[in-house]
Amino acid sequence: MSEAKHDQKDKNGKLVFKLVATVFLMFGFAFALVPLYDVFCDITGINGRTADSAAVYESVEVDRSRKITIEFITRTNTGMPWEFKAQTRKVEVFPGEMNQVDFYVKNATNKDYVAQAIPSVSPGTAALYINKTECFCFNHQPLAAGAEAVMPMKFYIDPQLPKDITFFTLQYTLYDVTASAQDVAMNQG
Repeated sequence: MSEAKHDQKDKNGKLVFKLVATVFLMFGFAFALVPLYDVFCDITGINGRTADSAAVYESVEVDRSRKITIEFITRTNTGMPWEFKAQTRKVEVFPGEMNQVDFYVKNATNKDYVAQAIPSVSPGTAALYINKTECFCFNHQPLAAGAEAVMPMKFYIDPQLPKDITFFTLQYTLYDVTASAQDVAMNQG
């Protein structure tokens, strides 16, 4: 084999190795992105997630000098056969004032389901100032076949909410967690 062909074969082999290594690095980076993003959002507080446990309402002075408009959006994850909607689409609240919004769900199927609601807030910084004292999103929500329910969410907005935030959106997405809830029940039983 000529020296030129040998050199070209070595170059091609090195190039293939670099390309394969790059693919593996990109694959690994893609898996690392989610935890890295979660850490970044936790540090900066811009993740749009609300607290996953109940806040204790402490009597605070209600700021009647400004109103905050909150829009509620509901959706179900793909394949979740429930009807799910906020009974009030939009509210105006005073920071520090206790409020309640109810959400309606209906399982129109002939199968029992267990759901979990995951909240998301936009803009994300507003999530730091929503204090939920009661929320259906804290626990799994079982619903028998054909049943319907009204699920309350009680909350107040921290008066420390920055003055430039006068409107935000709170979205709840319902996920079917029936299989994982059954697995937990079987392991505990």
